Amino acid sequence: MTDTSPTGDRIAKVLSRAGIASRRDAERMITEGRVSVNGKTIQSPALNVTAADKIVVDGKLVGEPDPPRIWLYHKPAGLVTTERDEKDRETVFDALPDDMPRVMSVGRLDLNSEGLLLLTNDGGVKRRLELPSTGWLRRYRVRINGSVSEARLDQLRAGIEVDGVRYQPMIVTFDRQQGANAWLTVSLREGKNREIRRAMEAIGVTVNRLIRVSYGPFQLGNLAPGAVEELKQRVVRDQLGLSDKPTPTRVRKPVKRPAPKGGNRTG
Repeated sequence: MTDTSPTGDRIAKVLSRAGIASRRDAERMITEGRVSVNGKTIQSPALNVTAADKIVVDGKLVGEPDPPRIWLYHKPAGLVTTERDEKDRETVFDALPDDMPRVMSVGRLDLNSEGLLLLTNDGGVKRRLELPSTGWLRRYRVRINGSVSEARLDQLRAGIEVDGVRYQPMIVTFDRQQGANAWLTVSLREGKNREIRRAMEAIGVTVNRLIRVSYGPFQLGNLAPGAVEELKQRVVRDQLGLSDKPTPTRVRKPVKRPAPKGGNRTG
């Protein structure tokens, strides 16, 4: 155990990798005196540990961390992408299968958005996949009320500023008119909060359905709403840059059914 040598990893990172808590929550647990290393309670997360160190949290020995894992999740509309919601609404983590380990979302989808949400057990993977520098396109199927001209879509293709926030150029394709609505395909690399909805409002149309269909090489495909599929470990290693990127191989988990009416969850 050392706080002066770069050997090993920061204690909060190790606890996050082991599925104990997020890095931020792990730091809080440390300052609360709930973590000991080699029999000594620590008070600061400014500490590196190695596999040789004995780490105990709340009296329980921390085992070897799991390798990085990634799941594909088809988020239904009406779920919040957060671990805790101040309004006591149901979260995506409430809806996951009971045998899932502790996971974090890679980015977010807002309450009324649907589609592909990546989940991981590793904080480092989460941060890496969220970085704009990763360069992965996020592709969405977008339904708008009414119709929109190519001239207005060109504003999005050129990049647009809304309420002082600059959005990078989007790839936008008009797909079809369907009654009172129109379908578009929109691709972007940043994914700022409510970016597509705000940009569409700025050109005079309202989004009434938004489905993320891909995130980089990962595809929603025919994954049913509420279903989860884990990527094979080989694919995870490949997608983290250790080799050429293959077509993702997926292992499906059963959908967790909604709680009966009258339960503790709220929609």
